[in-house]
Amino acid sequence: MNQIFEDSEYYTGPALDAKLIGQAEQSLGFQLPRSYVKVLSQRNGGVPRNRCFPTDFPTSWAPDHIEIEAIRGIGGEWGIDSSSGLGSPDMIAEWGYPEIGIVICVMPSGGHDAIMLDYSEVGPGGEPSVAYIDEDRVPRRIASSFQEFLERMKPCEYFT
Repeated sequence: MNQIFEDSEYYTGPALDAKLIGQAEQSLGFQLPRSYVKVLSQRNGGVPRNRCFPTDFPTSWAPDHIEIEAIRGIGGEWGIDSSSGLGSPDMIAEWGYPEIGIVICVMPSGGHDAIMLDYSEVGPGGEPSVAYIDEDRVPRRIASSFQEFLERMKPCEYFT
């Protein structure tokens, strides 16, 4: 998992510790996947080197993939638990995403679509899958885990 993020720290939150993780889990009502926390322990959110994810269905972004702008961390302005209006609960309320879990990515569309940890089949303490939410607000599973999501990410040049 080395070198996941680019050098830019624009979307990076404060130093991650157990207290910050616990507060986020308590405020959001979900246990965060270990693979997600492990990535955030390297850098608490940021712009990944590989930002595109292949899909087997067309999206509002492209016929065969989606692109993310950043992976959200914990705390700070861009954190999943942020009260700045950019946290997951605010994004769900503002954009009408299904209440299945946590919005974990910043998208180039500015909110028209989303990537979420999907707890709908496992409950708040289980290992969530990763879902893509397009403009129709129907969750589409794109990975069985956050780890799989990261492993399947590709450089966007792959699709040009």
